[in-house]
Amino acid sequence: MTDPSEAQVASWSENAERWTEAVRDQKIPSRREATDAAILSAARAGRIGKLLDVGCGEGWLCRELRRDCVEVVGVDASSELVARAREAGGANYLVLSYAELAETPATVGKDFDTIICNFSLLDDRAEALLGALATIADAEARLLIQTLHPLALTPYEDGWRIERFEGFGEPGWAPMPYYARTLASWIDALAPNWALKKIMEPRAPSAQTPASLLLISERC
Repeated sequence: MTDPSEAQVASWSENAERWTEAVRDQKIPSRREATDAAILSAARAGRIGKLLDVGCGEGWLCRELRRDCVEVVGVDASSELVARAREAGGANYLVLSYAELAETPATVGKDFDTIICNFSLLDDRAEALLGALATIADAEARLLIQTLHPLALTPYEDGWRIERFEGFGEPGWAPMPYYARTLASWIDALAPNWALKKIMEPRAPSAQTPASLLLISERC
């Protein structure tokens, strides 16, 4: 059986061109109406300083925040997405799997003031990665995680699901496995290295339900 995490990276690589176009042309309604602004506002609510964008994709968040930062590092497991990020500039972009990042976190640097995981913690090994990120974080660092809202889960339990990218623009996307988590699971994943300080639920102006879950934590 194919490892879901490997299949996930393969999906991002296959979808790299479509994803880049969808992000840069604002084709994803939830991002356009709620989640992009939410993560930018949360980041700018405090001192960003030295920033690490985990799962940077094609680099949009690094580019948006570069003027607010002392230094910006973006890391992603997809070499195809990182290639597109490097073409657009705005940060030091690195290709690294999450397993490699969890094992040797100092590869991307150290003393980060802000670490952002924007819809990028999508496998079942978040605990190990979050623990590793704490070792390269400044003593007063912030961790911002934006993710799919658990309210959308049916059934409401941890487990692998399939994203088919419906409504993301043109057809032809490669399906992507992702690991969904309940709210309790997210809180458990943060402990013991990160102290959860605030939970936000960004919502589009006309929506009745949240577009995402945004967890704001500080280094313990």
